[in-house]
Amino acid sequence: MAVCGVPCLAWCLRRVGASCDWLLLEAGTQVTIGRGVDTTYQLVSKTCPLMISRKHCVFQQNAEGQWTVRDNKSLNGVWLNKQRLDPSKVYTVAEGDRIQLGVPLENRETAEYEYEVIKDEWEKIKPFLAQRSDLGKAKTSRTKRKFGLEELETSGSEGPSSSRCKRDRMSCDNEPLDKSWGQAEEARRLTEKIDVKLPSPGPSEGDSGPVHGSLVHSKKAVTVPQKDEKCSSLAESWTGLKMLRKSLVDTMKLKVKVQEKQTAVLNVKQKRRKCDQKEILVMEQELQELQNQLCMEQEHQQQQVEELERTFCKEQQKLEGEKCEQGEENLKEQLAQVLQEHRALMEELNRNKKDFEEIIRAKNKELEETKEEKEKVRAQKEEVLNQMNDVLENELQCTICSEHFIEAVTLNCAHSFCSYCINEWTKRKVECPICRQEITSKTRSLVLDNCINRMVEKLDVEMKEHRLSLIRERKGERWVDVA
Repeated sequence: MAVCGVPCLAWCLRRVGASCDWLLLEAGTQVTIGRGVDTTYQLVSKTCPLMISRKHCVFQQNAEGQWTVRDNKSLNGVWLNKQRLDPSKVYTVAEGDRIQLGVPLENRETAEYEYEVIKDEWEKIKPFLAQRSDLGKAKTSRTKRKFGLEELETSGSEGPSSSRCKRDRMSCDNEPLDKSWGQAEEARRLTEKIDVKLPSPGPSEGDSGPVHGSLVHSKKAVTVPQKDEKCSSLAESWTGLKMLRKSLVDTMKLKVKVQEKQTAVLNVKQKRRKCDQKEILVMEQELQELQNQLCMEQEHQQQQVEELERTFCKEQQKLEGEKCEQGEENLKEQLAQVLQEHRALMEELNRNKKDFEEIIRAKNKELEETKEEKEKVRAQKEEVLNQMNDVLENELQCTICSEHFIEAVTLNCAHSFCSYCINEWTKRKVECPICRQEITSKTRSLVLDNCINRMVEKLDVEMKEHRLSLIRERKGERWVDVA
C-alpha cells in the first residue's frame, strides 16, 4: 500500500488490551460491524451472544474525508468516549477516541469490545488486523465461535440461572486455555522451523538426516571439506547456531509465560472489587520481574548474535580463495534468516512490554480512583451521622427534661413529651407546657420510640450509658410511687 517508498497511513480500530482482532477502516468503503453474516466484521461474544446486535454500527467517511460512526439502533448501544450515541445522529471520530460496543457484564469494569481509533503505517498494523467476514475466506482457529439459532434457543430455554453459569464458565475457563494453546503451537512451529534451517556439521551421510535430504532435494547441498581446521570451524559455527536456536526457543517460552501473566493481570483488573490491594501489588511485582527477565534475555541474545557475527567474519577470512564458497553462502543465508527471526521476535517483545506498561498505568489509575471513592463514602457516612445527631438534638428531645424521648407520649395538641416528664407536669398543671392547651388525652408513640432506639444504637458508648441510667432512674422512681 506504499507508493514510491512513502509509507501509507491507514485508519483502524485497535482493540484495547489485545494484540489481534483490530478492525481496518478502509478508505472509500462503508464498514459495518455486528453479529450478522452480512457485515464487514462479524463479532460474536463468547460470554453474551446477544450483546452485539445483528448490524450494530456503521463507519463511513463524510464529504471532508473524516470518519464518522452511527449507531444502527442497537440494543446495548455504542459509546464514544464514555458517552452513548444517539441512533438518529452521525458522529465524527478522531485519532485517540475510545469506542465501546455494548455494556460491561456483571463484576466487570469494561466492555468486551472496546476499541481505540488509531492512524498508523499499514505495515505496522497489518499483522494485527482481523479477517473480514464479507470476503468468504476460510476461517482460522482463532475465529470466534458462531452461535446457531438452535443453540440460542436451547440456552434461552434453560432459564436465566443456567445460562448465566455457562456464560461465566466460558469467560473464565475457555479464554486462557485458547490463548495458551495458540501460544504453545506457535512456539512449536518456530522450533520446527529452526530445526529445518540448521545444517548438519558432520560430513557423513548417516548424520545428515532429514535436513540433508531436504538440502539435496533443493539442489543447495555442498560438500563439507575433510580438513581438520575446516571441520573445527564448521563445528564451532554449528555450536553457535544451536546455542542461538536454544536461546530463541527459551525466549518464546518466556514470551508465552509473559502473555499468560498478562491474561492473569487483565482478569485481576476485571475482578478488582473482589481482590484486595495486596494481591494486585503482588501481580505488579511479578510483571516487573518478567519484564526484567525479558530485558536480560534480549541482552543475552544480542551478545550471542554479536559473537556469531564475529565467528562468521573469521570463517569468511579463512575460507577466502577456497572451493567451499557455496557452503559459505549457505551458512550466511541461514544466519541472516536466524537474525531476521530474532529481530522480529525482539520487536514483538518490545510491543508486549509497551502493552504491559499501559496496563500497569491503567491499573494504578483505577487504584487511585478507588481510594478517592472510599474517601467520598467515608465523608458521606460522617455527614449522615452529623445530620442524625442534629435531628436527635433538635427534633427528638423533650422540652421538659432536654433529653431524648423516653417512652414518648403525644398529647391531644400533637406535642410530644417523655411519659415520666408529662406525668410529673400534670401533677401541677393540666395544660400543655408548650401551647398551654388543656390536656384531655395522652397517647403512647411507639414510632418515635423505635426511631430513637435505632438512632441511639449508632451513637457513642457514653450517650448510650447516659440514656440507660435515665431509664433505670425513672423506672425506680415509678416503682417507689406505686409502693
